[in-house]
Amino acid sequence: MARRSSLYIRIVEGKNLPAKDITGSSDPYCIVKINDETIIRTATVWKTLSPFWGEEYKVHLPPNFHTLSFYVMDEDALSRDDVIGKVCLTRSILAEHPKGYNGWMNLIEIDPDEEVQGEIHLKIEIVSTEASQKVRCAVFEARDLARKDRNGASDPFVRVQYNGKVHESSVVKKSCYPRWNEAFEFDLDESFIEKLTIEVWDWDLVSRNDFLGKVVINLNGLQTDLQLEGWFRLSPGKSKANVDEGNLGSLQLHVRLRDETVLPSNYYQPLVQLLCQELKKSHQEKSGHLIALIDETTSAECRQEIATNLIKLFLGQGMAKEFLDVLFRLELDKTNEPNTLFRSNSLASKSMESFLKVAGTQYLHIVVGPTINRIFEEKKYVELDPSKVEIKEAGCSGLHRIQTESEIILQSAQFLQSYLTDLLIAIAKSVKLCPATIRATFRQLFKRVGERFPENKHTNVKFIAVTSFLCLRFFSPAIMSPKLFHLREKHADARTSRTLLLLAKAIQNVGNMDAPASRAKESWMAPLQPTIQQGVSQLKEFIEKLIDIEEKEELDLQKALNLQTLTVKEGQLMIYRTKCKGYLLASSFKKLFVSLTADALSFAKTPYSKCVNELNQWLSALRKVCVNNNDMLCSYHPGVFKGEKWSCCHQKEKGVAGCDKTRHEVTLQDWNDLLDPDLEAQLIFRHLFGMRESLKEKHLELTKQNVDNPPLSTDPERKNSITQLFEILQDLEATQNSFLADSPSISDSEKKCLLAL
Repeated sequence: MARRSSLYIRIVEGKNLPAKDITGSSDPYCIVKINDETIIRTATVWKTLSPFWGEEYKVHLPPNFHTLSFYVMDEDALSRDDVIGKVCLTRSILAEHPKGYNGWMNLIEIDPDEEVQGEIHLKIEIVSTEASQKVRCAVFEARDLARKDRNGASDPFVRVQYNGKVHESSVVKKSCYPRWNEAFEFDLDESFIEKLTIEVWDWDLVSRNDFLGKVVINLNGLQTDLQLEGWFRLSPGKSKANVDEGNLGSLQLHVRLRDETVLPSNYYQPLVQLLCQELKKSHQEKSGHLIALIDETTSAECRQEIATNLIKLFLGQGMAKEFLDVLFRLELDKTNEPNTLFRSNSLASKSMESFLKVAGTQYLHIVVGPTINRIFEEKKYVELDPSKVEIKEAGCSGLHRIQTESEIILQSAQFLQSYLTDLLIAIAKSVKLCPATIRATFRQLFKRVGERFPENKHTNVKFIAVTSFLCLRFFSPAIMSPKLFHLREKHADARTSRTLLLLAKAIQNVGNMDAPASRAKESWMAPLQPTIQQGVSQLKEFIEKLIDIEEKEELDLQKALNLQTLTVKEGQLMIYRTKCKGYLLASSFKKLFVSLTADALSFAKTPYSKCVNELNQWLSALRKVCVNNNDMLCSYHPGVFKGEKWSCCHQKEKGVAGCDKTRHEVTLQDWNDLLDPDLEAQLIFRHLFGMRESLKEKHLELTKQNVDNPPLSTDPERKNSITQLFEILQDLEATQNSFLADSPSISDSEKKCLLAL
């Protein structure tokens, strides 16, 4: 059994932020810390006090997760970034909202005494002597302390307090991993004062000492000659009143904590086998009954999540195409009007979206990436809508006169035609680059739609069915928001964003096969009409080639699309050489273009620009591929061995165990994550178990409605599959409860929380 904790985080927007720049505005971005470790950095939104980010993340958490913090920063090009304020959520707060916390939260002022991190190694014991009893506190070492000095370190010492008496340790200079190995004794008070306080401070010669954190030990229950030893997390000092609360603006967040108990693989096999058998049975039939029940009973609120879980599960079983085929047929059976086909947020639409993101992200980057990069680099002013044309933005023409509105629109149309032509050419040449699984799925979709609407007047419908996913739900959203698809590291500025939006609209019109409704809605797109019409012909030809894939070719290509060896991360990585400071603070580095897969790490020299997001993504990717490494170290030295000692902890033995623990537990999840079939099966089980009553009711309703349909009403195997599903769900629930009851590592409160889920 394994515990899997994860956080869904959506950073929506901010409002009423204070101005930090002389222009009366700010350039805000967010940093997210988990247990004092930075894991996320959003894009910067320029020149605004009400930024919109709309960024979503899923984070895998360590078992000891306790705090989630959001810091709103103002980016400065020439000086240090300003801290605007923060929002802090503890695990207990998130546990009180099982459906997730969603709302506005006021930013509070950063209190230096609250910004603590690190741990301290202590041993506390009560010892008896002939005359009295004493409290003995041994202070061994600390790790990962906050850096308070300009040199990137601190000068820590310890202050131990009991019953009004204070002892202080020696000062360890320039270290965030100090070792003291000192002990302090206090006479045990006759009234038995319970609290022993250990504080860590940064010593300063000129200014006041900086608080680094504290530990409060409750001596009640600590018996004579017994000891308490271990690593203790440093806690903040006493908080002062936040006089600026509400004056620093607000942050809108959606955060959901999920704790899952994942059983060994064999326990999920009956559920996985049943779902796969249903797909196999329904391959030659009209529909799959279990899939139909899931489709009918899944609410809009959780449709995206269950669609992603099912897609990943069936991708691991090599049956994603069959699963989507069943959903296509269910959708087609409910659709009489071809113009509305796959336009709703049904399970079929959401599943196909997830499928394209899981299996086609690299393909998307190859096709769309060059055009997106060109738009970002050129930063052309582009506008076709006369009501939005700004003459002052256009500048002067070659004759040193202000351009007219018509001249701006003409020039904008030429720019957009160039971008659209490049993109259409890239799409047309990408047939062989498209993953075989996606090609085979589009072939099946094309076939099913043609069978459902065979009339000549509906010739375009089967093409539009493909483009409704490929263009409207895949290419177009990525063009509008390249940051959210990892095509760019930062959001576009206002000018570039408008260009991207217009290009996305053009691609949508091509995907709609230049429908009259699209032309009538935005008539000012008319200058692009020749390119759009030409694009329709190109796209039709592309789709015909895309779906022209033989079964043997599909199998051969599918072997190459082994999801366990997909590229986990590709891009630039900065390799630092440290200067005895412990962390990556050096000015010298090597610039490499790196490709990381589950099998290999390859690199080459290439130009590079530093980005915090890129570093975090690399750390997350490296952690993912190392997660199954049994030889991975649990601790390491963040410094270097120089001058016959470690620069981080000052130990003099080169082979001594590391002074800091490795941070490999918190990872970001993205569409390129390696498949985790046990977790996907657990999430599907949890979803089906939660809606078992709805499944029963819908099953009875469908049976009554289809009394003349043997596959749904009289086939004993169909009825048996429903009964079998409920039996499997009950067995899994009983097994989980048994594991939880017998687990000594889970507290009673956590057990109640997990059972409630």
